[in-house]
Amino acid sequence: MEDTSHPLALPASPIPQIARVTVPELVSALKAGIWDFRTAPLFGIAFSTFYVAAGLALWWLGAGTFLWTLAFALGFPLVAPFAAVGLYEVSRRIEAGEPLVWGPVLSVVWHERTRQLPWVGAILAFTFLFWSFFAHMTFALFMGLGAMHHGPLTLEAFMTPEGLTMLAVQGLVGAGVAFLTFGMTAVSLPLLVDREIDFVTAMIVSLNTVRHNRVVMGLWALTIAAGLLVAMLPAFLGLFVALPVFGHATWHLYRRALYTPAP
Repeated sequence: MEDTSHPLALPASPIPQIARVTVPELVSALKAGIWDFRTAPLFGIAFSTFYVAAGLALWWLGAGTFLWTLAFALGFPLVAPFAAVGLYEVSRRIEAGEPLVWGPVLSVVWHERTRQLPWVGAILAFTFLFWSFFAHMTFALFMGLGAMHHGPLTLEAFMTPEGLTMLAVQGLVGAGVAFLTFGMTAVSLPLLVDREIDFVTAMIVSLNTVRHNRVVMGLWALTIAAGLLVAMLPAFLGLFVALPVFGHATWHLYRRALYTPAP
């Protein structure tokens, strides 16, 4: 078996082929993710701690302001997939029967900075910034510039025709941005961790995988969205469980969705 403990040692990898993923396989991947979290809970909690703290910081920035809390709540899941890099290595080691040791696992995460994964992180950051700018812009257009400086608005203000229109526009655009982000990262992140491949090819493969498995991947996207929403409700604390489970499950879904044909 090829040694994948050190990402820099990986040779150039062939472009993987896309398999047909079924709903039972999706359920199996989710169950495997739960199993991995139960097997190595400390790794999951440790890797999710930073992002839970980031979520609390975003909530604090928007505390008392319905608009910004909404914008951050919708934007936070856009960057959440990047939290799972270390979890993929944990799942790979469990799958391969390799020991779970902090040093080698953290070494894989550390060496990702010299590979292709940071480029995906930059794209996710740009996407988040676009969403934040769009939320500000639509608020100013529909609610007026003065409303941005008069303190937090009540919920009733968003029940006006202008407020409802703004929420509808933000909802449509936000859904499109979230789905595009999901498509680009559904399998590209574990693919980049597992193989030596450029980030553009990885994102194209990910988009094609989602297109090839529309129903199952759509169901997976809804599962992640619902799970993260519920996890964020108790002050983002549910992310201590949701992020590791979804991270591990993404690895197992990637293993089912992509394969390298025999020569």
